[in-house]
Amino acid sequence: MASVSHAAEPEYGLSPAALTRRRLRRHPGFLFGASVVLVMTILAVLAPLIAEHHPYAQDLSRRLMPPAWSEGGSWAHPFGTDHLGRDYLSRMLHGARISLIIGFCAAAIGCVVGVTLGICAGYFGGRIDQLVSYLLTCQLSLPNVLLAMSLVFFIGPSVYVVIGVIGLLHWHYYLVVARASTMRIRQLEYVTAARAIGCNNRQILLSEILPNLVNQVIVIFTLEVGSAIIVEASLSFLGVGVPAPTPSWGLMISEGKQSMFFLPWLVILPGAALFLLVIAVNLMGDGLRDATAPEGRA
Repeated sequence: MASVSHAAEPEYGLSPAALTRRRLRRHPGFLFGASVVLVMTILAVLAPLIAEHHPYAQDLSRRLMPPAWSEGGSWAHPFGTDHLGRDYLSRMLHGARISLIIGFCAAAIGCVVGVTLGICAGYFGGRIDQLVSYLLTCQLSLPNVLLAMSLVFFIGPSVYVVIGVIGLLHWHYYLVVARASTMRIRQLEYVTAARAIGCNNRQILLSEILPNLVNQVIVIFTLEVGSAIIVEASLSFLGVGVPAPTPSWGLMISEGKQSMFFLPWLVILPGAALFLLVIAVNLMGDGLRDATAPEGRA
């Protein structure tokens, strides 16, 4: 019993923010995920400095060169080249930019839409809640990937269109959590006290309710980043996402699938990078969920 109390004793007297930081520093999943995301972000930002070749530069005399560690490979192209002779390392580094930008921007759009609708529905209730619930039911009844494919095909594929479509189709998790939490928070004493001193609805929503949703929204945001990256890769793989020749991991997998049995690295390299990034983002979200839980799950 003495050892247990001694282990728990340092947490007493810490502020919620300090306690969360301490739990995050001791969470192996969060540390691994955050490290991978940080490294990939740095590589994506420094891609023009790291890669010697331009991602669009073609050299048919060097097409389908194997990676440097394989027989016939060259360190001039460490990850080899694709069917048009483009440097695979350069395209993968620039593809990380596309995945990170689309993932974070799409998740941010979904966050703004979902949290706004959820707070309004949970706070005002009545017909506003009924209308938002109807929109949520319509959203959940539609197949997101098929709808995203249709919208991108109809509007025209581009990075901005993919970001907007994915963001506008991934807001329901934010809405559900924000609505439920707002319905609980609006009954609490400090919200009643804010009304008693004359605060209007806008002040209560921005100053009393929204700050208490931040931790939950951050957790959902990290999970939605991974979901958006997967959806973008799926759309690009099917040919209705990021248009060629823009480097995208999903597009690279699609281009290499015809030769995957003879040149497996064309699919393995971008597939492994996509897998690692999504797992890392999800581990970050899992760590944030554990660290911000009242009971401090480990």
